[in-house]
Amino acid sequence: MRAKISAAAATMLTALVFTQAASAQNYPMRPVRMVVPFAPGGATDIIARILEPRLSQRLGQQVVVDNRAGAAGNIAVELVATAAPDGHTLLVGNISTNSINPLLFSKNMSVNALKDLAGVTQLVAIPNFILGSPKVPANTLKEAMDYARSRNGQLNYGAPLGSYSHLDMLALTARAGVKMLHIPTKGAGETLTNLIRGDSHINISNVASNAGPVRAGQIKAFAVTSEKRLADFPNVPIMAEAGFGGIGSLNWNGIFAPVKTPRAVIDKIFRDTIAAMKELEAEGLLSKRQLPISLSASPKESDDYVRSEAKRWEKIIKDNNLRID
Repeated sequence: MRAKISAAAATMLTALVFTQAASAQNYPMRPVRMVVPFAPGGATDIIARILEPRLSQRLGQQVVVDNRAGAAGNIAVELVATAAPDGHTLLVGNISTNSINPLLFSKNMSVNALKDLAGVTQLVAIPNFILGSPKVPANTLKEAMDYARSRNGQLNYGAPLGSYSHLDMLALTARAGVKMLHIPTKGAGETLTNLIRGDSHINISNVASNAGPVRAGQIKAFAVTSEKRLADFPNVPIMAEAGFGGIGSLNWNGIFAPVKTPRAVIDKIFRDTIAAMKELEAEGLLSKRQLPISLSASPKESDDYVRSEAKRWEKIIKDNNLRID
């Protein structure tokens, strides 16, 4: 009896492996939708649109970028998590959508990015600037925090609710002993506009979206969250040099698929994405847009990294008793 069961199980396993291999061999059979959870213009959208033509060439099918902004990226996450698990609908997720939101929005979400999406690979890891409005009379991060402390509760920072920018600002102000008002924004574009106008005073946002305004002197960069100073901004100190080591994050982006997508399909997407990204890096198309390449060694490494990031954010969320219901 056991021999028959074992033989049957072996037959089923062989059939499953054959089916997955066949699906990977035929994949993709139609255009691939690459869902971006934010409006056009932000870092996540930029990397998706740079990658789109090269990945299309590799896959042999058109890759279409589909911006599905709203609900802090949760609309896009739910769309991809509930899509057919065949590799034809992918998410270009980021630090917020895939590591933070599952901790903050769990009561309102029918899906959970940590459970319902499978990592394919990380793409880039973008440092963040700590930025100031021209109206803030400070030239260093310490001066900016001292200025905010002297006006405790009167200054504000803009950031999407529950985003890495929001949580990093909570950590920064806690370390500095400063009270600032959080003004929720819809994304990097609105955050930047408010800062330039002086409607907000200090915030944290990625280098890719803010490099131009910093160079133009429209806003100030007090510090950067990279491990070493950026070649394009040699006068901007890293957080440790600015006196706030350990504060701040990297705004990473990665590709994700529905969790039940066949492993062979995920492996194919992984291989083609890695090859496309390395081509883009070799041609300098990423570095000139302030998009430092950061690729996973395997889909499993991508999953492990996302979960390790979630553990780090969980502490900040708990320390601030923050939950979005």
